[in-house]
Amino acid sequence: MASSTPIKKSIGTRELTVMMSSLMALNALAIDAMLPAFPAMVRGLKIAEPNQIQYIISVFLAGTGIGALIYGPLSDRYGRKPILLIATIGAAISSLACSFAPDFQIMLIMRFVHGLLAAAMGVLVISVIRDQFEGDAMARRMSTIFLIFMIVPIIAPTIGQLVLLFAGWRMIFDLMAIMAVAAAIWVYLRLPETLAPENVIPIQPKALAKAWKVVVLNRNAAGYMIGAGVTQGALFGYLNSSQQMFDKVFNAADFFAIGFAIIAIGIAVSNFTNARIVERFGARRVSQAALLTFIALGALQLLSAHYAPKSLPIFLILLTCNVAMIGFIGSNFSSIAMSPFGHVAGAASSFQTFVRTVLAATLGAVIGQQFDGTVYPVALGFLCCGLVALGLVLWCEKGKLFTRPGTTQPLPANPRN
Repeated sequence: MASSTPIKKSIGTRELTVMMSSLMALNALAIDAMLPAFPAMVRGLKIAEPNQIQYIISVFLAGTGIGALIYGPLSDRYGRKPILLIATIGAAISSLACSFAPDFQIMLIMRFVHGLLAAAMGVLVISVIRDQFEGDAMARRMSTIFLIFMIVPIIAPTIGQLVLLFAGWRMIFDLMAIMAVAAAIWVYLRLPETLAPENVIPIQPKALAKAWKVVVLNRNAAGYMIGAGVTQGALFGYLNSSQQMFDKVFNAADFFAIGFAIIAIGIAVSNFTNARIVERFGARRVSQAALLTFIALGALQLLSAHYAPKSLPIFLILLTCNVAMIGFIGSNFSSIAMSPFGHVAGAASSFQTFVRTVLAATLGAVIGQQFDGTVYPVALGFLCCGLVALGLVLWCEKGKLFTRPGTTQPLPANPRN
């Protein structure tokens, strides 16, 4: 039974929250901290086609998506702490291996392995919090964790840029390894095992496959799950080519860390705002309004790419606003997709995370690889992904938008009563 206080007194609520936030932050750093180093990595790894450097991000994301299927069942069977320790130490080793990678092929293999292991830090953080808290207490801790987590993409490129001032690009991977080792030591010394013995669940492949089949065959779950992945694919397309756009399109490589932070603030603010308005207006209304805005902004991005292709201010304003819409779309689409599966929440959540992340990583790679020295591919990617997501939503909702199932109450005969 979950409770509102930690299982053991060896770790307090505040320390647990910071620990879990730090573990999740390692994944964000593993993506965003190395973006400023892309030009140096292209030279150092002797990459003939500059766009290929984007695979450094794509294969990591693919690894985290596949890993989402693994760690839930493993931790339900063997406990949170041992799986988290093994994965965190493995992530440190694979990050160090990236630092020593002699060529691009080895680098990509190690990045995939790094993502596969790092996936545990996202999956198991939620499991640990769920083990120890429930209801509003859990929601409060998760909100705090995600708020801290959202700050990381804002500062990560600056961290990478600072490393480059004093050392080579390989030192960024060394720093990731050091931080992962520190996190593993912290977990080993301070985190109790949070899985109660009576809640241990044997690994049952047939039961997992059955739960996944239920998700795929549920119209709302499948549509909103894929829709979330498609819109996130647009975000990953921007992420993959972000450094190149600042450098090659706007000749503003030195401004990249600041520009990236400005855009990241947009999604942080929208996530923060969404948590405060979604219960009032409903997940469908908020996310569908955001999706229509997303499409409109995508069209403006496309017009801007044609008529003002070199305007950095217009690019920043439109992209910041559109990335912010993803903050309203992603979490609400995921919530809607999960709503029918209270009885198999763990298996359904891990499968949906897998589908969303792998789909988004694939679309992001496709969009990023179209980079041609302009912002046109990213703008087109945002518009097309938005239209596809809208089509999926209309399919799910049978053509009706802005509904709020389960909330409509009959009006009293006399409004004054």
